[in-house]
Amino acid sequence: MTRLAFIGGGNMARSLIGGLLKTGVAPATLSVAEPLAEARQALGREFGIACYAENRLAVADAEVILLAVKPQVMPAIHADLRDILQRNRPLLISIAAGVRLDQLERWFGNGLPIVRCMPNTPALIGAGATGLCANSRVSPAQKAQAQHILDAAGITRWIDDEALMDTVTALSGSGPAYFFALVEALEAAAVAQGLPRDTARALAAQTCFGAGRMLVEGGEDPAVLRQRVTSPNGTTQAALESFGADGLPHIVARAVAAATRRGVELAAELDKLP
Repeated sequence: MTRLAFIGGGNMARSLIGGLLKTGVAPATLSVAEPLAEARQALGREFGIACYAENRLAVADAEVILLAVKPQVMPAIHADLRDILQRNRPLLISIAAGVRLDQLERWFGNGLPIVRCMPNTPALIGAGATGLCANSRVSPAQKAQAQHILDAAGITRWIDDEALMDTVTALSGSGPAYFFALVEALEAAAVAQGLPRDTARALAAQTCFGAGRMLVEGGEDPAVLRQRVTSPNGTTQAALESFGADGLPHIVARAVAAATRRGVELAAELDKLP
């Protein structure tokens, strides 16, 4: 592992730092820039890594820089870092939602190898799903570096067409919220049928957790697993027929399309930033 600097020490950065250390990465190879003193001290205590208040100190000798900040913060970040990045030419990795490669190139300067990533919140427990895309200046070795870093928080998949990153955002980036909404609905429906709320929540959450494990660990098509649970004329079939009558596939398709469109709109809004 080469020297890696994080700009921003929030939850996603913490999850990646913790995951990397578990894989055997030496704390001495990591640094983080975090403006909040309390958060900076907590990072140092928990991980034993170098923590700085100033971005330029954190990235001074870094070969890889990971931007773990909100998109709106980019103008302040690039004003601070553009010259040192142009001088040192590190691999730049961004996990800022919706920020396109061409926007990063405009802010930080042409000629940099840049990887854009879209992780999701389950990365906080090492169960994330991340889509990655790279500009033409990222070498195979740098792609492997970026993948190793994001693999520390879950699974990764490379996306060849950057335009599809908005779909990745709509699918896995926003997807945990869809899952939580389903659990909320299952819980509410069971409560309406008379189950105590704590029991309904526990059963709904564990059912979804178990089904997810079967899907991930078994590697089977979800349609096959669905059919295996569905007995002819049984209770599951009755529920699935109700889903079908209410247009569940179309509801989901419209929702993902709406999230994808919103991702495009948000990226366009970022074009207005200096």
